Amino acid sequence: MALVQKLSDTEMELMEAIWACTPPVTSTELLHLFAQKGRAWKAQTISTFLSRLVEKGALEATRDGRTNKYMPRITPEDYKLLETQHVLDGLYQGSVKNLIAAMYDGDKLSDQDIADLKKWFSEK
Repeated sequence: MALVQKLSDTEMELMEAIWACTPPVTSTELLHLFAQKGRAWKAQTISTFLSRLVEKGALEATRDGRTNKYMPRITPEDYKLLETQHVLDGLYQGSVKNLIAAMYDGDKLSDQDIADLKKWFSEK
């Protein structure tokens, strides 16, 4: 799994679009994709975000003539796992039990959630 720095909300939105595409992807393709979603970004804006994603280790860029092509270096599942571990380490001393206890004490777990967790743990 690649080591990736934490992504901003906009970087995450861009990565989700890239993960949904067939790689490699170009900035022009991404501009069109976001324009279809009603999000008109300037070419320089998307290039800046793509450069940041390369610097953070989330993307790999290869040059093809005058165009950069971008490939994800991490899967969505691996990034979610990294972020989850970061939250666990930072807020709950690396303990899943502490996280679940905080959710339970904060009334964020329904009876159905608790039943689902019990069933899931019993199957592991």
